[in-house]
Amino acid sequence: MCLILFAWRVHPRFPLVVAANRDEFFARPTAAAAFWHDRPGLLAGRDLEAGGTWMGITHRGRFAALTNYRDPGHQKAGRPSRGLLVADFLHSPAPAHDTLLGLAAQGAACNGYNLLAGDSRALYWGSNITGELRELPPGLYGLSNHLLDTPWPKVDAGRTALAAALPALPDLGPLFDLLADDRIFPDERLPATGVPLDWERRLSAAFIRSPDYGTRCSTALAVGADGTVMFEEQTWLRHDERGERRRFRIQSQ
Repeated sequence: MCLILFAWRVHPRFPLVVAANRDEFFARPTAAAAFWHDRPGLLAGRDLEAGGTWMGITHRGRFAALTNYRDPGHQKAGRPSRGLLVADFLHSPAPAHDTLLGLAAQGAACNGYNLLAGDSRALYWGSNITGELRELPPGLYGLSNHLLDTPWPKVDAGRTALAAALPALPDLGPLFDLLADDRIFPDERLPATGVPLDWERRLSAAFIRSPDYGTRCSTALAVGADGTVMFEEQTWLRHDERGERRRFRIQSQ
């Protein structure tokens, strides 16, 4: 994912609410959200090139999502897939905190990332950039391609929009509306992450448009206090063409 906006223990009926966009090259092969045949109970999209995922949830109520850390000068070829961290966390039978500690060595070998992961009891954020693993208190959060709550324009705007969308739940429509925000922010508000200025502009939007790289899917997730899970994914094709819309309603155990 390249933008994850989430509310943790803010809404009285839905302890976890997530709105997220995955940005990627259109040429990278991807499977839409589905239950994995080789990891029963795991619901996620799948990167068909490396086998991992960017966001998923399980029947046991375990959730994880990941963003890359944008720093072109320190990206190295041949590193392990960051998406495997999400899949391995979701598949593990160990307690969430123990699993994350166990994944630290695996994560240290990867290029930079942020990992958001937890279950109905606790939610954690970690990064191999800082080496942190932090349990999150209740609140509204935003995560893009830097550290948690770094005040990039789309993160700040997205958190504000998420707060406004929460009262509409269980209607997920407003979450998809905020993910469709394609505003390009003024140059003076843009971060300097090591990419050319024209790309910095393009990447400043929540919904990214370009011929070869852009928002590939938008996902809305709401986990109820009773364990019900609403998971919807809208895929996007080249030239902003809508792909398949998938809707799942499950009961976590």
